Amino acid sequence: MAGRKRGRKPKSDPLSPAADIPTSTSPHIDDDVVFSVSNVELIDPPPSTSRPRRGRPRKILKLPENSNPENGKTLKKATPRVINKPNGVGVASLEGTTVNNADVARVVPAMDAVVKVFCVHTEPNYSLPWQRKRQYSSSSSGFVIKGRRVLTNAHSVEHYTQVKLKKRGSDTKYVATVLAIGTECDIALLTVDDDEFWEGVSAVEFGDLPALQDAVTVVGYPIGGDTISVTSGVVSRIEILSYVHGSTELLGLQIDAAINSGNSGGPAFNDKGNCVGIAFQSLKHEDVENIGYVIPTPVIMHFIQDYEKNGAYTGFPILGIEWQKMENPDLRLSMGMKPDQKGVRIRRIDPTAPESMLLMPSDVLLSFDGVDIANDGTVPFRHGERIGFSYLVSQKYSGDSAAVKVLRRNSEILNFKIKLATQMRLVPAHNKGRPPSYYIIAGFVFTTVSVPYLRSEYGKDYEYEAPVKLLDKLLHEFRQSPDEQIVVVSQVLVADINIGYEEIVNTQVLAFNGKPVKNLKSLARMVENCNDEFLKLDLEYQQVVVLQTETAKSATSDILTTHCIPSAMSEDLRM
Repeated sequence: MAGRKRGRKPKSDPLSPAADIPTSTSPHIDDDVVFSVSNVELIDPPPSTSRPRRGRPRKILKLPENSNPENGKTLKKATPRVINKPNGVGVASLEGTTVNNADVARVVPAMDAVVKVFCVHTEPNYSLPWQRKRQYSSSSSGFVIKGRRVLTNAHSVEHYTQVKLKKRGSDTKYVATVLAIGTECDIALLTVDDDEFWEGVSAVEFGDLPALQDAVTVVGYPIGGDTISVTSGVVSRIEILSYVHGSTELLGLQIDAAINSGNSGGPAFNDKGNCVGIAFQSLKHEDVENIGYVIPTPVIMHFIQDYEKNGAYTGFPILGIEWQKMENPDLRLSMGMKPDQKGVRIRRIDPTAPESMLLMPSDVLLSFDGVDIANDGTVPFRHGERIGFSYLVSQKYSGDSAAVKVLRRNSEILNFKIKLATQMRLVPAHNKGRPPSYYIIAGFVFTTVSVPYLRSEYGKDYEYEAPVKLLDKLLHEFRQSPDEQIVVVSQVLVADINIGYEEIVNTQVLAFNGKPVKNLKSLARMVENCNDEFLKLDLEYQQVVVLQTETAKSATSDILTTHCIPSAMSEDLRM
């Protein structure tokens, strides 16, 4: 028998053998909410085994009855667990600290409803819109609800090719069908046709919106192992949050939990075992730690009821205005407001929104659906709490009506009944899973501008690297008509016919043969039907492109063959 070696015991690697988890990139987000997709980072690795302490024994701190005597160790990451991803964009997840045995016992009945979601993604290539990127795989979490359905995050199944679900304690993966994807609220609805999947599974029950300091337990399948994980935190804030994936602002819960990759889509339970939210994103910043975000039940129920009512997800309506706070007393006086009147000043109105027919710039919005709006744009929420009035709008459904009261410039109070609708931005934040549109003539590749396109062209820092005029349209401009698009020359595929035009990149097309370009489909139609001798394109910065019509059309076929492009236009432009 070998003798025992003296000295310290070697530290053990908590993740041995090491998993191969590739680095992925992320879209640039404001510092307030970071949609982190960086490498996996151990927050606090498990301690190594130490020798007994000599001398006087330590004093044992007496803990309250409900406290947990052992502090858990967590991993930090805000994307679904990426299994194999070459160069894609990651997504968000949520995690926390370990819970005490009493809390686990209360949640156990619903834990069998939590499933692991496996997804194969194939993202569009926005820079080469006739192609798709290399597929990659990811894993995240989900849970069963009534009606033989499963909820998870929208970003967990974005650009999906195949989705599979695995139950707790099972070795079988079941192919799932995606019923609806709510990009704005970051929720997706799935189902499984195989009856075997539903055997022995009970649906999760939803609870009410929790109060501050209420305990929440997050269940899912984060990185660090293959079995289910139970972690916890408390509700530390309830307010309107920026939903990173959908680029919208909706009600959200902030909990003081650390973040693990792979928890995306997992349920958050209260102490009664009822689901009060879905884990979906985190805040990563050098000055903060243990901040995670949960989609609350009002948003979840809005998504489910929207699907059940319309047979599809129609979205969250928005009041198509930009407004200004009225906290300055001189500003209120100049607008003719009385001392007891409060509200916000309407700066601009979306021309395509239904309310543009009734409201005017410089109107003071006093109330929405009978609820008075304060000078800072908030409304009463619960006892001792206030929240942005956009919460009232988000409670409505697309097509619903709402009563608004405004103060016009001549101190006249007007009451209107407006119809609410979803907003379409001039530069869309997402394409809702659709492939990008494109049109090619004489080597000129035309496409439309969207946030995914800017990210593809300029990387995660597109808000700093993209042309200023495109960013101005992204941040400040409204559509003037429902079908308006920003059409750009994405690139020029070099050929003899386009000599001298090779350096034109991401420049907006303003007109074709003297006619304004409204959208990509109108440009393609005008070019295809053109019988003039020349094709003349008026671009931004006073640039002009002129090509002979017959030569340009005949050269297009050879250029497509040279670059292995299957078609001169995307399928949606053929309709």
